[in-house]
Amino acid sequence: MANIKSAKKRVLIAEANRQRNVAFKSSIKTAVKKALALATEGDKDALATAISSVYKLCDKAVSKGVLHKNTAARKKSRLVLAIKKLEK
Repeated sequence: MANIKSAKKRVLIAEANRQRNVAFKSSIKTAVKKALALATEGDKDALATAISSVYKLCDKAVSKGVLHKNTAARKKSRLVLAIKKLEK
């Protein structure tokens, strides 16, 4: 642990930020799994809503600095490709 007061504070802030980032990434993974599950069921309206939710979460993560913009784009692209593959 650091000796300087400001360094101790930065350690605490970094841990809080890490936990927030982990929670955000987890919510994206959950939304992706939900969308893939809906793709197998065939409910078009619920699937569109789920895809929209994933897109919204990814875009918000980019704006908050949790994900890089290319990572978010890759996740969205892979989701759509997987859904198209499941629908065939």
